[in-house]
Amino acid sequence: MDKTHTKKYDFKIINAVANFLNSNFENTVTEDVLSIMKSGVPDEYAVSLLIGEGGGMDTFGKDRADWNKYFPQVVKKQNPDVYLNDEYFKRVLFTGQKLGNAELCYQQYNAYEPFVLDDLSLSFDGVILPKIGFFDSDFRYPAVKENGRIWMTVTPNEINTMKEPISKANGKVLTLGLGLGYFAFSCAIKNNVSSITVIEKNPEIISLFENCILPFFPKDKHIEIINSDAIDFMKNPTVTDFDFVFCDLWHDVSDGISLWLKLKEFEKNFEKAEFRYWIEKSMQYYIK
Repeated sequence: MDKTHTKKYDFKIINAVANFLNSNFENTVTEDVLSIMKSGVPDEYAVSLLIGEGGGMDTFGKDRADWNKYFPQVVKKQNPDVYLNDEYFKRVLFTGQKLGNAELCYQQYNAYEPFVLDDLSLSFDGVILPKIGFFDSDFRYPAVKENGRIWMTVTPNEINTMKEPISKANGKVLTLGLGLGYFAFSCAIKNNVSSITVIEKNPEIISLFENCILPFFPKDKHIEIINSDAIDFMKNPTVTDFDFVFCDLWHDVSDGISLWLKLKEFEKNFEKAEFRYWIEKSMQYYIK
């Protein structure tokens, strides 16, 4: 989680959460939360306390009021069925398929392990609040390893942050960035989407997708993958009659803002398309 900020908003809570998430907490988090819960407190309270203290807050001293005020809005236990019943999770199977040095597999969040859940939000008094989730049991999610290291994933964060643009997608859809095809798949199963065109510059990702993931897609939708740099394509689009454009070329806020602002300059090159940008709401808090 990026901690760079302007003076427009108060980032004290997001900075504390970022400090915790950037620490090495994964191996002990389940035991730590269960230990706190032995005092009789609920799991959301225990996870919030661990994040606050681990992020440098004095939750029983000078920061107690802020912790009490904001963390109930920040940390929420998740129902795993909400995500396991997502059509991508149900239909696209990652069963150890390999292509070159890449392997489709599953990773997991450990029980009570906090993770970024959704876009940032704004409290009534100007404090930027992250959205943090956790499960009370281990939770598996699709991933790709390259040479043994995690390369790409589909987590609850992707599902939540793409929900709104997926709901708006219609007609001829253009998406910048392929990833593991979650957005493309979610559009392909919509009745009001007629075609999906994807711009992706990495041929390895394209090959992985076409060989291991595309076979799980519905057969009745035209899906075209164009191997091109997204910025080059947007400068001189070969097709301008798209109805909807979704841009997802960044990992997080820190590397996304400059690309987001650059891409917005190209909206004029499309005659009628409605544009959406991944985590745009979060990025808006970081610009003046």
